[in-house]
Amino acid sequence: MNIIRMTGGLGNQMFQYALYLKLKEMGREVKFDDVTEYAGRENARPIMLWCFGIDYERATGKELNTITDGFMRPVDRIRRKLFGRKSLEYQENGCNFDPVVLQKEPAYLTGYFQSEKYFADMKDKVRNAFTFTDRVYKILKQDGFGPVLDQIESCESVSVHFRRGDYVSGSAIYGGNCTDAYYRKTIEEIRKIHPDATFFLFSNDAPYVKEWVQRFYPGDPAFFVIEGSGEEKGYLDLLLMSRCRHQIVANSSFSWWGAWLNDHPDKMVIAPTPWMNNSQGKEIYTAGMVLINGKGKVEHRVK
Repeated sequence: MNIIRMTGGLGNQMFQYALYLKLKEMGREVKFDDVTEYAGRENARPIMLWCFGIDYERATGKELNTITDGFMRPVDRIRRKLFGRKSLEYQENGCNFDPVVLQKEPAYLTGYFQSEKYFADMKDKVRNAFTFTDRVYKILKQDGFGPVLDQIESCESVSVHFRRGDYVSGSAIYGGNCTDAYYRKTIEEIRKIHPDATFFLFSNDAPYVKEWVQRFYPGDPAFFVIEGSGEEKGYLDLLLMSRCRHQIVANSSFSWWGAWLNDHPDKMVIAPTPWMNNSQGKEIYTAGMVLINGKGKVEHRVK
């Protein structure tokens, strides 16, 4: 058996579920631990895979006790060490594709698994799994976003994602990559090819984005700041982002999925480089992405 530890927000949950599908495809018995990172935690992110109509098998307390030291009584941990039984826990090696993840069985798997390489041979199956339910479209309309979706689908729409919050508060790993220079260059590159583009800006800090537009593009009618969904309904932002024709992404898994779910054949996707301020995250990029650094320089297109 493999047990995957669920963690993070919707974007991370989607990568973990894609791995779940891959392991199932390989004939494995796979379950989720969706308790450790969520149950009783004050700042836990909501589990939102339901927005795709997804259900999954959950590990029981007994199964968790069997496969990982973390849930064992101290006396049982000591007994395991004395008798030389190896831990079945496996932490993904960094944030790049780790083929060992697909080889471990049995195992308690921890990581973010942020690479298309984990499911490259079954992309259609993953895409079908991440189909928004009728319930989500009903909520979208009830919350007043129906006209936004109509506008997105009737123009040369570009989603622009600004990740604020924890990325701004001194993040040594993720901070400083999606700069003003990055966003202004991405918009310039889009407009070179699509001068009639309309930009839909998404963020967990709408007031900041409104001020940003006023600072750099005052009076420009091509910019719309989308607000009102909130953390509990972040799936609405993801739906709207994915229906845009092109994407300007932040170094965020949520952003990444907004672009990946876009099935327009001529889409442009622009992403920041580096993704992380270390050697990790290099394999999150997919074919066709244009990479621009924090100084506003176009580095290359991913092949």
